[in-house]
Amino acid sequence: MSGRTEGGAADIGYGRGHMIRPFTYSLIAVALASLLCASAWVGLRALDRSYPPPLAEAGLVSTEIVDRDGNLLRAFATPEGRWRLATRIEDVDPKLTRMLIAYEDHRFYSHHGVDIGALFRAAGQLLLNGHIVSGGSTLSMQLARLVEPREERSIGAKLIQIVRALQIERRLTKKQILEDYLTLAPYGGNLEGVRAASLAYFGKEPKRLTVAEAALLVSLPQSPEARRPDRHPAEAKAARARVLERMKKAGIIVPREIALASAEPIPRMRGELPALAAQAAGDALRKTPSARRLQLTIDRGTQQRLEEVARETARRLGPKVSIAMILADAPTGDILGEVGSADFFDARRSGWIDMTDAERSPGSTLKPFIYGLAFEEGLIAQETMIEDRPADFGGYKPKNFDMRYQGNVTIRQALQMSLNVPAIRLLDAVGPLRLMARFREAGVKPALPRGEAPGLAIGLGGVGVTLSDLVQLYTAFPNGGRATMLHDRPVDQPTTARLLEPQAAWQVADILSGVRPPEGSRTVGIAYKTGTSYGYRDAWSIGFDGRHVLGVWVGRPDGGPVPGLAGYVSAAPILFDAFAKSGLAIAPLPRAPAGALRQARAGLPVTLRDFTPPGELPPVHGVPEPPPRIIFPPEGAHVELGSVDGGPVSPLVLKLQGGRAPFRWLANGKPLPQIARTRTSRWTPDGDGYSTLTVIDAVGRAASVSIYVQ
Repeated sequence: MSGRTEGGAADIGYGRGHMIRPFTYSLIAVALASLLCASAWVGLRALDRSYPPPLAEAGLVSTEIVDRDGNLLRAFATPEGRWRLATRIEDVDPKLTRMLIAYEDHRFYSHHGVDIGALFRAAGQLLLNGHIVSGGSTLSMQLARLVEPREERSIGAKLIQIVRALQIERRLTKKQILEDYLTLAPYGGNLEGVRAASLAYFGKEPKRLTVAEAALLVSLPQSPEARRPDRHPAEAKAARARVLERMKKAGIIVPREIALASAEPIPRMRGELPALAAQAAGDALRKTPSARRLQLTIDRGTQQRLEEVARETARRLGPKVSIAMILADAPTGDILGEVGSADFFDARRSGWIDMTDAERSPGSTLKPFIYGLAFEEGLIAQETMIEDRPADFGGYKPKNFDMRYQGNVTIRQALQMSLNVPAIRLLDAVGPLRLMARFREAGVKPALPRGEAPGLAIGLGGVGVTLSDLVQLYTAFPNGGRATMLHDRPVDQPTTARLLEPQAAWQVADILSGVRPPEGSRTVGIAYKTGTSYGYRDAWSIGFDGRHVLGVWVGRPDGGPVPGLAGYVSAAPILFDAFAKSGLAIAPLPRAPAGALRQARAGLPVTLRDFTPPGELPPVHGVPEPPPRIIFPPEGAHVELGSVDGGPVSPLVLKLQGGRAPFRWLANGKPLPQIARTRTSRWTPDGDGYSTLTVIDAVGRAASVSIYVQ
């Protein structure tokens, strides 16, 4: 029994020993694996701290100038000369990312940087075939190679790539890894990233791609130089076919779409990246050189159409002639289109010079503001007659553009025909200093010859202004007399300044709306003015509807004369063509404000039927009364008007001495409703601010005061 007992015990002991040893080995294996993992984790953390992947250094992208809606206007290459546009997943057609993951790394969302199965498969294929059949690199590993390129292809390089991939996965989300790959992947030459490649090969952003386009973009980064479609179309087509075949097997794309995509031609040309608004974009970058993305107020579609108009027209005008345009939104001051030259890359036209900011003689384009001041002063109405005859203004003898004179014409005719002598008569009456002061208040400082004071010659272009200046001034007409400061970068609040009173601005706009379009141009519902500088050096045309102002300049950037160049025949047709093709809806011209009327000559006061400058009033015979003089309110008075129980503002009593009844009162150029038979009248202001009161007696003698009403 003892032998059985011993034998049994021996059997039991033997069995326990065999059970304990495997268990012990398992514990040891787990401990070793844990230790190895812990060591790897500690080592990876230490490596992260001391030797992080150079993600920031590799992430330098091209500076982008975008339009008001974020669309690309112009990109600037990186310092090393590469086109590398920052890419977000939202910028790319979803089918491209699906095809990329399926083709390159179908377990992308499940691994942590390294696909062990793919690595073993690639190693086995290498051993069996003696060459690489398929790669084992994940997208994370490919990104590691992109951020830290290595020439040699060795086991050591692959191990470093694996470690970098693990580091990258610790730092970035899967979305960020995809975005970085799509930004940095090579596409041949100096193209990097899917956006640059799509723009160069397809002429569009990769937001909407065909199946064939997406497949080609997936295939190129594996061998970008050998598969460049512009140099090796056969290789590119074969690579695209392999991607499509893989998509077919994976069930991502149906066979019918595969067949259609396979038949789509390969692009044979590499296009240029967008360079719209080249001068405005360059100026924005100079002001903010460190920025990687700058937004302008320009609208990409409008800008593209304006540049096309400028380019096509310049070809007909001659090799050295350039064109500049600015289209602005009058209420906000946003520049919607800015063409600095006919073609930025045309050296014959000095295309790199921004003519929107060049000071040139404006010709007759300042005349509307002279007329506006005369309307404000109550000196004229649209049907007032004015002389167009040779005149001498203290030695200054202006002549009309065609050297002919019309005799007596209405104010409306004089402005529409752009007659020079009537404009100078009015400027002499309102004063050139006052005109220049209004320009400065509106944010425009015309350049005068050194040491010269403003003279009558400024009315015919004897001053330097820019196209931007003119467009800014003309915003006053759609805006009821307030000029808006122009800007091509977004602002929180536009800046405006009073240039003309609303009634005066409307009178001028109403006259300009009646100028006939240039020959061959269709009516588009705008008002406009033209100008030609001395010696046929500059041709101008400025037009506006109820919201937009478009200015056009034509000439040589070097200031040379161009025989036959004139605003009406050279610049005005471009204005009408550009307005028609801008893509903007034409807004109706402003309605007449209260008190602004277009009166027939018969309905005008006798003093407004013919223009007579204040300093040239005819002698009054048989009139015992002295000239009228306003005694209340006095010049410069600060008048506070109250109201009763929050009701309407109390009217201001107006008193005068002298003069002959009846009397016509004007407030800010707007006639008061009633003709006064006595020397006391009443006037209710429209609001707070400076106002000019004028009274004219029955024989045309006038007096004025300026006051502030609160």
